[in-house]
Amino acid sequence: MKNPKGQKLLDKIQRDLMRNGLIINTIVDDLKELRPYAVEDEDPLLAKVIRLTYEHIEEYQTFDIPIPDDEPLDENEESTASQEINPEESLDYLLSLMSDTSIKNNEIDLREYSRALQEYAEEN
Repeated sequence: MKNPKGQKLLDKIQRDLMRNGLIINTIVDDLKELRPYAVEDEDPLLAKVIRLTYEHIEEYQTFDIPIPDDEPLDENEESTASQEINPEESLDYLLSLMSDTSIKNNEIDLREYSRALQEYAEEN
């Protein structure tokens, strides 16, 4: 997020999440307010992830998406999907990725969140 106002709002969202937990209406409203800053920054990936995130939270009343794995899994390893998901921790991680999308690993994880959010919506 390049826009200073957007960055400030992103910081507020993270603080609120850590202080109060996942308050659905507040987080959805704040993310909807944040999205135009990503559009203004001409960052289509970020704008899409923000939209998918607030749509997911609005629809399912939680953030049921796991933090992406650091390494691709072998077929024998347990997948992230079967691990317990901490909605607040995962959402906090996603929000931290949004602060600087120019970092390659952040972009990779944002793409992974985008894919996971879309798959979740298709399955449910």
